[in-house]
Amino acid sequence: MKTTALTIALLLGLVTGSAWAQSNGAKPKDKAGSVPEASRTTSAAGPTYVIGADDTLHIDVWKEPDLTATLPVRPDGMISLPLLNDVQAAGLTPMQLAASITEKLKKYLADPRVTVVVTQMNSQRIYVTGEVLHTGAMPLLPNMTVLQALASAGFSQFANTKGIYVLRVENGRQQKIPVNYKQLVKGEAMGQNILMKPGDTIVIP
Repeated sequence: MKTTALTIALLLGLVTGSAWAQSNGAKPKDKAGSVPEASRTTSAAGPTYVIGADDTLHIDVWKEPDLTATLPVRPDGMISLPLLNDVQAAGLTPMQLAASITEKLKKYLADPRVTVVVTQMNSQRIYVTGEVLHTGAMPLLPNMTVLQALASAGFSQFANTKGIYVLRVENGRQQKIPVNYKQLVKGEAMGQNILMKPGDTIVIP
């Protein structure tokens, strides 16, 4: 009987010790004072993206929910924020705008921490017209080439892939840039696989 009692006591001790270890080891360390994950979010548009009219921005001010908002950039390039009223956004990168808002908020907050995220890049558009499946405006993604744009548009069965060209306005003059699609898909004449610019129009006859 003494042996049995000793065995039971040892088993109870092991179980209690294991439970105590799990209850203490499972607790994650408190990261009090660290910046929330949301405020470290980076813009999908990239750090060099220049904000334009019609873009949609998410302005996050850490620990200030009344100052955090998602809002569009007006045609005049401004956004409207509580306390600050109109703030120039167009022509700035997300980081530059965040720095501008931070500086302005220092009049009202001790240590403002601002993050700017471009949630919709509506100011950056190109246009596709002619014998394609998807005509009209297309979002201009960072570093998008004419070949990528054509892949997104898709050709109709009547498309003349030898006559494709890009219309581009530079210095007030319209340029016509030929694009030899068949050579591009073969990996030839890659100099014609130009980077698209806002306002470009791809014509597929």
